[in-house]
Amino acid sequence: MAFQQRRSGPGPAGVGEPRQARRRSGGRVGEPPATGAAAVDPEPDPESVARNIALRLLTHSPRSRAQLAQAMAKKDVPDDVAASVLDRFEEVGLVNDVEYAEMLVRTRRAERGLARRALATELYRKGVDSEIAEEALATVDPEDEEATARDLVRRKARSSVGLEHQKRRRRLVGLLARKGYSPSVALRVVDGVLAEEGVVDTDDRVG
Repeated sequence: MAFQQRRSGPGPAGVGEPRQARRRSGGRVGEPPATGAAAVDPEPDPESVARNIALRLLTHSPRSRAQLAQAMAKKDVPDDVAASVLDRFEEVGLVNDVEYAEMLVRTRRAERGLARRALATELYRKGVDSEIAEEALATVDPEDEEATARDLVRRKARSSVGLEHQKRRRRLVGLLARKGYSPSVALRVVDGVLAEEGVVDTDDRVG
């Protein structure tokens, strides 16, 4: 009895192909993989993008409304969507520029000894409304501000002992100027601290 010879060579699609290989190819046998629009993820919802941006930034530190809006704009969130999300965040208390401005003034004074002028510049850079900024700056007492300046100069003066008087004086005045103190306050405070040390400028001596 003659045996029928097995056919060699390619057969119909999928015939003779191991089942495991067919599974690896994905989908049903003979069904092409998804291409084009079907393979592309849908566009993210702009409102979800805006919420995620705000929550991510606020998790790290408080932010002004303007800072959050700027971050959303960089991700191409439409202005009306950003405004709607930020309005909602304000309603629930997650965004509050009044509290943000007060916090910034308080911490920058305590940590860096900044004067009103430097604080005003920083609030402006953060996008805080001018009226809100003025209210926050009004909490800075002029006498407290000058006392802070004296503390800064006293600490710095200890590390500059031995320098020529005028050079030392210029450095200390420059320190206060960089922190936003007016020239009159800076000169008065520096001269007062140096006088406490008994340092007298030879140009001021009467001879």
